[in-house]
Amino acid sequence: MRILFIDSNHPSLHETLEKVGHTCDLNYQWTEEEIKSNIHLYEGIVIRSKIKITKEVIDKAVNLKFIARAGAGMENIDVIYAETKGIKCLHAPEGNRDAVAEHAIAMLLSLFNNIGRSDKEVRQGKWIREGNRGVELMGKTVGLIGYGNMGSAFAERLKGFGVKVLVYDKYRKGFGNDFVIETTLEDIFEQTDVLSLHIPLTDETNYLVNNSSISNFKKNIYIINTSRGKCLNTEDLVKNIKSGKVLGACLDVLEYEMTSFETLDKNNLPEAFQYLIQSDKVVLTPHIAGWTKESNEKIAKVLAEKIINLKL
Repeated sequence: MRILFIDSNHPSLHETLEKVGHTCDLNYQWTEEEIKSNIHLYEGIVIRSKIKITKEVIDKAVNLKFIARAGAGMENIDVIYAETKGIKCLHAPEGNRDAVAEHAIAMLLSLFNNIGRSDKEVRQGKWIREGNRGVELMGKTVGLIGYGNMGSAFAERLKGFGVKVLVYDKYRKGFGNDFVIETTLEDIFEQTDVLSLHIPLTDETNYLVNNSSISNFKKNIYIINTSRGKCLNTEDLVKNIKSGKVLGACLDVLEYEMTSFETLDKNNLPEAFQYLIQSDKVVLTPHIAGWTKESNEKIAKVLAEKIINLKL
């Protein structure tokens, strides 16, 4: 097959595909118009997040047999329409699940122990101990929404911390074990100290966590979001941080990210975001939870295997 690489990836991906006889065109610099004009020449495309694969793009891709996304989320692909055209849609959440899980743990421990603030203070010659007294994770109840690759990997990392792990997944059943308690959303609201999101962005999950849902929690909570920015309403988050209902937040993703997930719209930074960047109660990272040297290679390996094993 002739395969178009729209975004850069670990070189082992195209090298592996070429070894088994595929032709890979690495056209990372093509504009969206150039992609649309040439996509009919390809049987496969490999993307990350440069463009949205919409109905319009799919209609131009008359020879396309698969769309492979080097990552986990599929929200920039019209999967349902692609599948009606007989196009297979692939992704590789197995490749960065471990990276996301470790990053979520790191952010939470940093928040609980005031790592970012105290590091900055020591560098400024300040030695503030009482003002940086931390909070222990042990004994807390961690509530997860979503138990796919990311959620299950995060739960696995929590095993050694002496926590209770509750998980709600609307679309999966029978996954409970000696450490993870499969439960209802009502139990999540009743018992959770730390809420962590591990869900894709869909119409159903857009602003899933908002003022209304936060108010359902019996306790004051911490929130971790390593999924997608728009799963969490930022204005409502800030409102609840100010009120004390949300004690702190770890955000690797923001609803203000642009499509590529690599920049913010600097000309349109709302008041809520301005509050977040000033707050000691928030740990922020630039959508890098799944962005490790190891995950880059793992994603390539997983995706190469899925493409090679396609039944077309």
